[in-house]
Amino acid sequence: MTRFWPSDDLLSWGRVLRARHAIARPQWRDELPALVAEGTEAGRKLLAIGLRRSYGDSGLNPDGAVIDMVGLDRAIGFDPRTRLLRAEAGVSLDAVLRLLVPRGFFLPVTPGTRFVTLGGAVANDVHGKNHHRAGTLGRWVRRLGLVRSDGKAVEFGPDDTSGLFAATIGGLGLTGIIAWVEIEVMPIASAMMEVETVPFGTLDEFFPLAAESEAAFDYTVAWVDCLAKGGALGRGVFSRGRHAATGPLMVGKARRGPSLPVDLPGLALNALTVRAFNEVYHRTARRKAGRATVSYEPFFYPLDAIGGWNRMYGRRGLYQYQSVVPPAAARDATKAMLEAISASGEGSFLAVLKTFGDRPSPGMLSFPRPGTTLALDFANRGASTLGLMDRLDAIVREAGGRLYPAKDGRIPAEMFRAGYPDWPDFARHVDPGFSSHFWRRVACA
Repeated sequence: MTRFWPSDDLLSWGRVLRARHAIARPQWRDELPALVAEGTEAGRKLLAIGLRRSYGDSGLNPDGAVIDMVGLDRAIGFDPRTRLLRAEAGVSLDAVLRLLVPRGFFLPVTPGTRFVTLGGAVANDVHGKNHHRAGTLGRWVRRLGLVRSDGKAVEFGPDDTSGLFAATIGGLGLTGIIAWVEIEVMPIASAMMEVETVPFGTLDEFFPLAAESEAAFDYTVAWVDCLAKGGALGRGVFSRGRHAATGPLMVGKARRGPSLPVDLPGLALNALTVRAFNEVYHRTARRKAGRATVSYEPFFYPLDAIGGWNRMYGRRGLYQYQSVVPPAAARDATKAMLEAISASGEGSFLAVLKTFGDRPSPGMLSFPRPGTTLALDFANRGASTLGLMDRLDAIVREAGGRLYPAKDGRIPAEMFRAGYPDWPDFARHVDPGFSSHFWRRVACA
């Protein structure tokens, strides 16, 4: 009896690629070897998936089969003395925080949403607002369990000498199924955050502000108006924060906020509406500039307040474009990208600008590197949007930068290979029974 069933409802967060998948949904870890055996015996390539927050096609496998891990969502053990948490790969970061925060602990690194799985966070080696202090999540992984297509269940940590640990951290699920993960967590005294909002008027003001903030704050990030031009090019709002020294250890809400029930019309997000939003947002931030104490949720996860916010981009979906360029080229490359975006009129109201620190990840395909990262969401308008991203590619490549595979849905194979020169070493560790639409696109072209 087959455990895989056809499904038409699997989409990435960007919702651009739509294809039928064969899917299995295990509830217990001991089901994994049999599922892997069934999939490989049928000649299918496999891929484990979670809460599907990857924007592009790294979490899709329409020519093979997927194993949905969200049923494997249990904590296995937590030792407050050693600060080690071991949990199944399908547990969400939201559930992890509900376990940790009341006990006075927090994730050492968290992305911009808590609705991702622990296994997915490791497979994408996520980063957060504190990269200059903590690096990526992969730096905090102490052990993990992997199920391979040959039926073997292996366990290893940073002391692994085979290269498999380094390939699995940020390896996009291609080395096998991450069954469980053990991470070191961090102590906190309060669930509250001390934050400061600092508007800035130009791109040139961003870089000294970022350097000053990273020296004094654990968390830093900026929103930038990517449609501003001329003397206002690169204007934005800088947010910096740290965990409060006192306050309650209140856990956040267990559920998402209100959800968008349907896709918005395709014309809802256009140059006029985005420009108007950016103007209002910038003016509001200037009025509210200063210090405040807030819960960790709105500081780390503002978009989680709206369930299904990706529907704002309409049925055609969205592309996210996230690049990192080295420090020496950061100002000129970022300026050139913002000028290209502003000239195109295809601006994003979710434009995030941040600097990465010198905290190397153990992962072979880990995205962050010292420099400046710019992340933007573009409504999918077909050829014009793809053409804009091609122009951004040229700027990033000339600067010696690269793109984030977890966010990508269209990177040319040659650009991926140039940005990740270790990819041939990584490819040697890819499990022959696993694949994805992304991997076939960039490695097999």
